[in-house]
Amino acid sequence: MTRKEMLDNIDIDGIQRERENLEHMPNQKWHQIVSFIKSGFRLAGYGLLLYSVPIAVGVLIFSELIGIIEELV
Repeated sequence: MTRKEMLDNIDIDGIQRERENLEHMPNQKWHQIVSFIKSGFRLAGYGLLLYSVPIAVGVLIFSELIGIIEELV
């Protein structure tokens, strides 16, 4: 067994690094898209703090809800 093969089969925290385990991995593309959307809402929320604190707080809370969805994607 080569060094590369041994490194490919290392079990890290109970997660096998094998191709058959990919179905259990999160979708990286959707995770990135949702993360960018969340960041946009956060930026808007912080910008709104200058104009309306209640609306800004609502937007920031909404961005946290998007963050929960981000972790589920």
